[in-house]
Amino acid sequence: MPRVRELEVFRLLLPYGRKSETLLVKLTDHGGMTGWGEATSPPAKTWAKLEETLAAQLIGVDWEHPDTVPTGEPAVDMACWDLWTRMRGVPLAEAIGGTRTSLMATVRLTPDSSVESLVSRVNQQVCAGYGHVTVDVRPGWDVEPIRAVRQAYPALTLAVDCGNAYTDLDQLLALDSYGLEVIERPFAVADTYAHASLQDQVTASVAVEVGSSAELDDYLTLRAARVLLLRPSAFPSLSQVRRAHDRAAAAGWDIQCTGGQGAGLARAATVAVASLPGCTLPCDVAQPPRQNQIVTPIVGANAGVIAVPLTQPGLGHDIDETRLHRMAKESFRV
Repeated sequence: MPRVRELEVFRLLLPYGRKSETLLVKLTDHGGMTGWGEATSPPAKTWAKLEETLAAQLIGVDWEHPDTVPTGEPAVDMACWDLWTRMRGVPLAEAIGGTRTSLMATVRLTPDSSVESLVSRVNQQVCAGYGHVTVDVRPGWDVEPIRAVRQAYPALTLAVDCGNAYTDLDQLLALDSYGLEVIERPFAVADTYAHASLQDQVTASVAVEVGSSAELDDYLTLRAARVLLLRPSAFPSLSQVRRAHDRAAAAGWDIQCTGGQGAGLARAATVAVASLPGCTLPCDVAQPPRQNQIVTPIVGANAGVIAVPLTQPGLGHDIDETRLHRMAKESFRV
């Protein structure tokens, strides 16, 4: 039975993106075992909540299972699961019901300075072993680049991520003519009727990203998509992630796990979730650059394949604490 004796929290500013911030939580029990969690792009109030409220709820309290520690904070929940599974000597993937030993990966390509440059980058990824490529598109950067990629690679499995940036159907209907597997996040999350209208008119599967079972139920009721983009860090707990997975799978949806941000721990949790039986589409943990991770081994794909760490307990990765302390901008210990 875990009993946390110490809580440490670290705030990291990562060397990519615009002020990309991540929060790491370390729990240490009375036997010296540790568990780690991560919250990518956490709300500003999270730091104060951890220091002022959650520490008192965690320190010195016995608990049987991570579900009995209802903190509502993804990093703490992840750390509890990591600690609990390490104490039992089982991998996190196995503990939550994962069945896969390896995963196919997609690689995500951001908008480029030219169509030619994008096609060149696609070529690099195909040569590196990726058989599935996701291209970020936006109004004004969509049909022409996708046409060029499809002409260069007629057999490539191709998806587009619209970043919730579209407001009408025309360009998206045009994109569908290029044999896309998935059109991700086409409209604002709340616009379920637009998603339903698009799904009725395209061959590709529409993919939506939600952060709660209630949001997912709205899409399921309207049959407004066929793919769930499952980002574990968007849910308060891994148990809620599993419930969303179960609902989508029961409805016959495909599921793609995504979570390429952060310093490596959130990615490791994404891989564990992606090993669940309903996660049928390639996993997205390819970005940002590997050298910015603080975990060993690093989380990523090799020739388009991601290994699920089933020989190590917990998340299956060690923390480079020397690198962590060097990158931390702020920390506290209780």
